[in-house]
Amino acid sequence: MSSAITCEDVRVSYGDLQVLRGVSFDIPAGQGVVLLGANGCGKSTLMRSLNGLEKLQSGRIRIHGDSLADASRVDLRRIRRCMGYVFQQFNLVPQLSAFQNVLLGAMGRHRLGLLSCLGLTASTEERARAMACLERVGMADRAQHRPSQLSGGQQQRVAIARMLMQAPKVVIADEPIASLDPKAGREVLDLLWRIVREEGLSMLCTLHQLDLAREYADRIIGMKAGRVEIDAAIADIDPLHLNTLYVGMTRVDAQPQEDAA
Repeated sequence: MSSAITCEDVRVSYGDLQVLRGVSFDIPAGQGVVLLGANGCGKSTLMRSLNGLEKLQSGRIRIHGDSLADASRVDLRRIRRCMGYVFQQFNLVPQLSAFQNVLLGAMGRHRLGLLSCLGLTASTEERARAMACLERVGMADRAQHRPSQLSGGQQQRVAIARMLMQAPKVVIADEPIASLDPKAGREVLDLLWRIVREEGLSMLCTLHQLDLAREYADRIIGMKAGRVEIDAAIADIDPLHLNTLYVGMTRVDAQPQEDAA
């Protein structure tokens, strides 16, 4: 089985502060993995490293065999186009309709960029695909609604449709239910995991809820103090072992952006 994401002894530092201290793992194509760890363990730094937003001190990251460190700007854009994102804060454009936000998923394939995503130059095929993506997440009847007219769960569904529009091979979901109530959060996870499995995608999803991680994940990677502490298939996970990720935590990342990790 080919590898979707490979991390080889990844290290990231901010000055003298070591944030990632030799992180290594391999996610095969088609596997859904949950990344766990307490605030400040380095999860967000790792997630930013996966698309080249963090400079590695040493080590290597490969996405479907392509090394980020060796990629030219053109190659890096190509690698990023195969990676779809679902964020905690939805990141929808408030002035655009749900339909137009979904069209944004195709922006990376167009020289005209945003104009195509506003529907000004989008092809009939792309417009039909955007509607199909909204239908897939149960939001076709809200296509012309702006984000302010939608609930949090509905906004996250639109964000998932936008990710689908991109046609990614790898999904990075960073706390996708942190802004939702428990009922809406479970509905979003049901939808997200169903789509990932039906499409044969690979996913790395950060969560804090241990019960949901055990319920949805094929495998769990647990981080503590910048290192991988647990890496096991869900059937082999000891729940008591998971709890140790949150005991005696030493914060390794003092950067402000890690606070929400």
